[in-house]
Amino acid sequence: MRFRAEIIKIEHPTRGDDTRAWGPPFAEYSQTLRKEGPGESAYFLSSLQVNRNKKSLALSFATSSGQRLLHQLACKCDILVENFLPQSLSKYGLDYTSLSQLNPSLIYASITGYGQYGPASSRAGYDVMVEGEFGLMHVTGPRDGPPVKVGVAVTDLTAGLYTANAVMAALIQRGKDGKGQHIDVALSDVQVATLTNIASSALVDPKSNPRRWGTAHPSIVPYQAFKTTDGDILIGGGNDRLFGILCERLGKPELAKDEQFNVNSRRVKNRELLEKLIQEETSKKTTGEWLEVFKGSGLPYAPVNDIQATLQHPHVQARGLVEEVQHLECGPLKMVTPPVKYSSSQASIRSAPPVLGQHTDEILREILEISEYEVAQLRTKGVIS
Repeated sequence: MRFRAEIIKIEHPTRGDDTRAWGPPFAEYSQTLRKEGPGESAYFLSSLQVNRNKKSLALSFATSSGQRLLHQLACKCDILVENFLPQSLSKYGLDYTSLSQLNPSLIYASITGYGQYGPASSRAGYDVMVEGEFGLMHVTGPRDGPPVKVGVAVTDLTAGLYTANAVMAALIQRGKDGKGQHIDVALSDVQVATLTNIASSALVDPKSNPRRWGTAHPSIVPYQAFKTTDGDILIGGGNDRLFGILCERLGKPELAKDEQFNVNSRRVKNRELLEKLIQEETSKKTTGEWLEVFKGSGLPYAPVNDIQATLQHPHVQARGLVEEVQHLECGPLKMVTPPVKYSSSQASIRSAPPVLGQHTDEILREILEISEYEVAQLRTKGVIS
């Protein structure tokens, strides 16, 4: 069994998805096409947007004809996902209230910065703004440095994952009562929820205000990156037993018996001294040498790799996380594959991210059963491209 959801991406007929212009870098057009322009943006091609396995319908819903087409599609589809400001689609008749009257079984998911209600709901929300406003940047960055954003749009990603889970739950419910529903996902809500233990600490102790720890952990020591002669290595002494293993492998078994460090609470209290002692040892060898020292010990450890080293990592290759696909205009492209493995199903890259309007004719003819003449008329009027 394979996942076979047919996903239709509605794009502006001339400029398309905003992320098509977010570059460089761009994947260059194939030389055989002799097409002008920089190519397809790596951002649009990325798994963040999950544009693989999608079909592109280039359509303007600012026109009454475009609205009618989307109404027809909504009647034939199971799920609609949108990320416009609350109420902004109502003037086109594309809000949940309007479409649910046409298709009561429609599951309609709205992803916004601040949700469908609340004092901030009318504001545009981007990942970095939400990271800053809702606590993530406060706990991200060097201990004594300024707050920083996470290197990827993590709040966007987690919002998407929460939405996917919510849609699956709504599908199960619809299977019981036949009714669709409106799913309200706010990046701000998701960011607060994913503070997890940090939020819990602040709620348990209202006088506390968790701080930045760099790669370290506020409640576990040692649990961070240490410098080597040629890079960094992460070490996780998550309990007293693992700390003992670390001390043995560092050649400092006496540290495990030292009353300043023999239990985690004391290691937390005396973290600066312990970190200094460990750093003195790790700085004597290369990262590769320490990987060999820790190998087979049961101690959690890992090198800190850059992105190229990550993509070429033997484990990444063995897990099949990079796959080559054929793009319509750029030729062969390497992409990151779906990360979850199934025993009797297969998640795969069936098609490369689409070029703008690649499937417009196919969708209108095969799903909406519109004639070639009508499609041509819509294109002439600028409703589609």
